[in-house]
Amino acid sequence: MKSLATVIGDLVGSRVTSDRAKVHEAFAETIEEINRERQPATPLRITVGDEYQGAFETVGAAIQAAFRLRIALDPVVGVRHGIGWGATRLLREDPRVEDGPSWWAARAAIEAAEKAENKAATRSVRTWYQIAEEADGPAPAAINAALVSRDELFFRLDPVSVSVLSGMLSDMSQKAIAAEVDISPSAVSQRVRRDGLAAIVQADELLGAVR
Repeated sequence: MKSLATVIGDLVGSRVTSDRAKVHEAFAETIEEINRERQPATPLRITVGDEYQGAFETVGAAIQAAFRLRIALDPVVGVRHGIGWGATRLLREDPRVEDGPSWWAARAAIEAAEKAENKAATRSVRTWYQIAEEADGPAPAAINAALVSRDELFFRLDPVSVSVLSGMLSDMSQKAIAAEVDISPSAVSQRVRRDGLAAIVQADELLGAVR
C-alpha cells in the first residue's frame, strides 16, 4: 500500500439549485482543468451524486488543488472538502477503485467539515484534514488551524474579490487583474488590503509546502 493525500469533495446546496445542468457542467470542466494542471496521483473523478474524489502525493498538493476547485466553482456552487493522509490500496484498475485508511480518514474529515459548517461559530469551515490511525504524516492540529482561518477569510469575500484572489493565485499582475475584472488597479489594491487577500495567498503557499 502507498501513502497518499486523498480528497473527497461534496457540492454544497447543489440539490436545490435552479440549474443543475449548469452546475454539473461547471463541476466537470473544473475537474478536468485541475487534473490537467495539477497531475494528481489518482485523477479527480466525479463519483455518486455531487461528490468527487482524487489523491495527491502530498497533503499540500491536495489542499491547494481543493482550494482551486472551490474558487473556480464559487460563482456557481459551494463545495466542502475532506482531506486524508495514510495508506491507500488499488482494488481495480479499470474502472479505478481504491480504498484504505487514507480514504476512511478523508471521509471522516468531510463529515467533520460538514458538522462544523452547521454550527454558527464555525459556519465558514469548508475544509478539514485528518490523518489515518497509525499513519506517519503531517499533524492535523496546525493544518486545520490554518484551514479554519483561511476559510473564514474566504467566506467574507464578495464575487469580485474572489476573482481578484484567483488572479493573484495565478501570478497575474494587479494591472492584468484589473483589466480582467473590469475595475481600476487602485480598486484591486484596496481589495487586497481590505479583504486580506495577500494573507490568503501566503497561507496557500505555506500550506502547499506541507509534505
